[in-house]
Amino acid sequence: MGLDGAKAQVDIALHPAGERWAVPNDASGIAPLVDRLQALHPPLIVREATGGLERAATAAVAAAGLPGVVVNPRHARDCARATGPLAKTDALEARALAHGAAVLRPPPRPRPDTQTQEVRALLGRRQPLRLRRTAAQNRLAGTSARLTKAMAAHMTWRNAGIAPRDDDRETRLRASPLWRDNDDLWQSAQGSGPVGARTLRLERPELGPRTRQPSAAWGGVAPRTCDRGPRRGRRPIWGGRAHGRPGFYMGPRVATRDNPQVQAFYERLLAAGKVKKVALTAWRHTFLTILNAMLKQRTPWQPQEVQS
Repeated sequence: MGLDGAKAQVDIALHPAGERWAVPNDASGIAPLVDRLQALHPPLIVREATGGLERAATAAVAAAGLPGVVVNPRHARDCARATGPLAKTDALEARALAHGAAVLRPPPRPRPDTQTQEVRALLGRRQPLRLRRTAAQNRLAGTSARLTKAMAAHMTWRNAGIAPRDDDRETRLRASPLWRDNDDLWQSAQGSGPVGARTLRLERPELGPRTRQPSAAWGGVAPRTCDRGPRRGRRPIWGGRAHGRPGFYMGPRVATRDNPQVQAFYERLLAAGKVKKVALTAWRHTFLTILNAMLKQRTPWQPQEVQS
């Protein structure tokens, strides 16, 4: 079953039956929809992330105990394009999602709890504020003396908007014993500060039970093979969740300077002829694997030489 959520309505399609209908995207439409889904017992319900418009239907489906998953829109688009049609409507998108659910069979994932959703919302609001503050700081260096005072007042206003959200997020995280234990565990690793650790835990809740390969892919540090016949091309990193990548850069970068064991690993790669970006990416990949193992084994950071 495929659900395509828009602002006004939710389009539903069944595969392979081909049945399709639509309901309003509000409580008056979603409640009867859930009743009908419970009667149909679909083996899998797939929605694509559409900027939050899918959240009401997703929450109702999860509360009813139905198997559902929210997929990456890029994966849904690629699957729809492979089938050939060029037209694009909500009904066709629902049918494409239902077809993709039957072909790809994405595994259902548990829905985040209420606290995690609230903290993610706070983190999501903090990120654009931080980016605008950084942009204002960069403009301040080239601002004339006449505008410096106004820019400084603007920076104070920006900081005043970020600080309460940081305090609120800190209060919510420390109130949960599980979040507090995981936070203390990850921050025991030198190179994983408060912002980086919490961003990873919020944006990558799959870390811990997974293996190192999917963990590296979610972190955006997995090399992308570019080989063709006898040609062996360069393998750049690609993908990962956009909100988590910036938070997982500065911490590992600082660790290559301040952590003797990490510094030895980093300099060994440089001595082998690796460029700095490649060596740093290799360390980020290794560091993410270590953090994943720490969470899986519930073991704090052990200061010893990092092996490649």
